[in-house]
Amino acid sequence: MSLFGSLYIGNTGLNVSQTALNTTAHNLANVDTKGFVRQQVVLADRNYLKFGETYINSLQKGMGVNFAAVKQVRDYFLDQSYRQEIGRQAFYEAQYHTVGEIENFFGELEGVAFQNSINEFWISLQELAKEPDSIVTRETFIQTAVTFLERANTISNQLYDYQVNLNVQIRNQVNQINKIGDSIYDLNKKIRLYESSGVERANDLRDQRNLLLDELSKMVKVNYKEHVDGTVSVSVEDVPFVSDSMVYHMDTVKASETSEMLIPVWKAYGNEPVFYTKRLASSANNSDIGSLKGMLIARGTRQADYTDIPSEDRNDYATEEEYLEAISKYNIEINSSVIMNVQAQFDKLVHGIVTTINDILSPNREVEIDAAGTKVKILDVPEGVNPDDVIAEGLFNRISTLRYTEVNGLDIYENGVLKETITGKVLIYNEEEPGDDKKHTRFTLGEIEINPAILQDYSLISLSNNDGTGEFAKEKIDQLITAWKAPVHTLGPNSLTKYSFSEYYNAMISEMANRGEQLNTISLNQASMVESIDNQRMQITGVSSDDELTNLIKYQHAYNASARYINVINDMLEHIITRL
Repeated sequence: MSLFGSLYIGNTGLNVSQTALNTTAHNLANVDTKGFVRQQVVLADRNYLKFGETYINSLQKGMGVNFAAVKQVRDYFLDQSYRQEIGRQAFYEAQYHTVGEIENFFGELEGVAFQNSINEFWISLQELAKEPDSIVTRETFIQTAVTFLERANTISNQLYDYQVNLNVQIRNQVNQINKIGDSIYDLNKKIRLYESSGVERANDLRDQRNLLLDELSKMVKVNYKEHVDGTVSVSVEDVPFVSDSMVYHMDTVKASETSEMLIPVWKAYGNEPVFYTKRLASSANNSDIGSLKGMLIARGTRQADYTDIPSEDRNDYATEEEYLEAISKYNIEINSSVIMNVQAQFDKLVHGIVTTINDILSPNREVEIDAAGTKVKILDVPEGVNPDDVIAEGLFNRISTLRYTEVNGLDIYENGVLKETITGKVLIYNEEEPGDDKKHTRFTLGEIEINPAILQDYSLISLSNNDGTGEFAKEKIDQLITAWKAPVHTLGPNSLTKYSFSEYYNAMISEMANRGEQLNTISLNQASMVESIDNQRMQITGVSSDDELTNLIKYQHAYNASARYINVINDMLEHIITRL
């Protein structure tokens, strides 16, 4: 009985050695397989046969060896760190890529910089100051203005088209996220079925699932938990994504009724937005993770214009709290978005140039028109001058809104008391109004054109005295020159420095370049961190050919030793039987 039991012990040694050889061969075969994790055989004692007992200990005999499991060699902490940091890298990388695209639109690296258009406009204005009554000089000034506006509109259209085109990338990422969720769900079912016997682990399937989690972590913030049955539940942006029973798919919808921009939403949760955007993304609150969120923040939710930048005059706000609220809204909605911030700043530059030139060429004065103090602007006509003799043409027009509305007669008040009554034609200036539905009332890119009347007749440029005599008004040219060189605008509420028009553009481009450099630096630092963590992971999970070949020799020797052990027992049995 003892010899037959020994034969069984040798047999278990053969089986375990064979399993170890198969596992080692499997490791070697997948040394270059992406996502493959080294597998390791864990050995354990088989049952013990008790045949007696002493006062010191039990008398028992081992029944051989068995493998407890073929386990994966992974580090949960390193996996978590890798997935968090690669998501953070992708977040900043997506925004840096957007900055690079925007720089191309302005042509600063292509030799066709928008700065050239501004300089040419300024030079033509200086030439006009020398010969304001020259038709040739006026023509040059007008054509330079046409070129300036065309180039500005081209850049504005390119920025908007890029915004809309990012919808494709966003939709593709959302579809990819849904596909990954479906694949993880299917793998969960296969792993649970395969491991339900409790005999083996579905290590290759687990490798596929971990590879999908790595890929998912690049796009969104991921949390996951493995359960006792081998399945994992996954949350995206702290919302359940893959559960034991289903996958909660994302979808894309328009950010608003008036916007073409798509945002990801949860279909199963009543189209709630996937991302919370009411606070700035930061590492402190772990909200700067995932290329999808980085792309959404860089793109923004709509096309911005100059009205999105808070007024530089605090008196435009009723209270200090209202002013601070406007700044906070700007920082969260506009300044955080690479594209929307550039759109707003660029539109502010063009708006400033256009309205400054118009207001000097065709000046207005503010008056009260009733006892309640209602104020409007009217064309400034000197006393005693026939309004029909005054040229009221601005260089720039709004495509959808006239510069003036003509009325017949107007009462003028001062401090609630009737001061005068203007008889005859009065031109009331149509003010620019805030709001998405009032964009047509503003001098904003896409709504500006060169005055068609001036294009047909250069003499209509209002460079004459506003008295109907037609004499050249030198003060208007002086005002244009002075206004161009005067520091009047800051880049935004976070800046105190005021710039002239040329300086403003340079500051805007410098700020964008600095922002790109910051994003690139963060992205490169994250890439180094990700590489370091991945190297640590590979030291644990990677397959070393030398180590596996060493194991192969070790398990071959173990197999041979078990075989020789069985041969010895076999010879002993044969000797006993033949002797009997």
